[in-house]
Amino acid sequence: MCVRLRTDQLCDLGHTHYLSTRGTNMINAQKPNFVILPGLLTDEAMFGLQVRNLSEIAHCTVADYSMADNIADMAREVLAQAPAKFVMMGFSMGGYVALEIMRVAPERVQALVLISTSARPESDDARAGREKMMAQALNNFQIVLDLMMPKFLHPSRMRYHSNVITVYAMGLRIGAETFLRHSRAIMSRLDSRPYMQNITCPTLVMCGRDDVLTPVALHEELAAGIPGARLRVLPESAHFLTIGQPILVSEVLRNWIMELDLAERFRENVAAA
Repeated sequence: MCVRLRTDQLCDLGHTHYLSTRGTNMINAQKPNFVILPGLLTDEAMFGLQVRNLSEIAHCTVADYSMADNIADMAREVLAQAPAKFVMMGFSMGGYVALEIMRVAPERVQALVLISTSARPESDDARAGREKMMAQALNNFQIVLDLMMPKFLHPSRMRYHSNVITVYAMGLRIGAETFLRHSRAIMSRLDSRPYMQNITCPTLVMCGRDDVLTPVALHEELAAGIPGARLRVLPESAHFLTIGQPILVSEVLRNWIMELDLAERFRENVAAA
């Protein structure tokens, strides 16, 4: 059974570690470190299958920056807890955090994965829609989850009751207060497009073909702007790829990591230290 961590804890639950806002750096000398940055209304449950499937080849952690109220602070918290070198996967809002980390500390990141995200700042239309959702959250947070569900999950995946339950459970666990705090952070994020050309580490960009929150075009822009980036567009997939297409996402990630041979690179780094 997984429990929500306090911000002063670092807990090992099976193969998964959870990053809190304070604690000891995590280093596994046998495997590369794979740090996952969650998005709005998501936590460790969003990446359960990926963590299990990658545990043989990577030391997986899921960041917890739930108390941060801006993207820069989220990035600082991740950098304070992460090992000196790590592979980073940013999902949705976590992608904004990942791009901020690439802006301020690119030397820390061995490789980068960006999923269901964008390099652009908040548009006027998106801001207006988000402000309406925030106002609704103050009155009835459950309605926010109801309205977002069809955008999170592809219609073909809404048939599976377990997917819907997982998404609702995450949202209720995170709650309205954190939703509002993170929504304000998203609205104030930087335009990362001018910095994409400076990203030199291996990069994988992944999205769902039917994502209405961050459409394919935004990921094509990321892949075109980051030198050497690879783009994967998954069929019958919406915004919450890791729940809607968990096996396919896991396979793509595993194959990509194996191609990079990061375990060997990590051992070489340790030997040279």
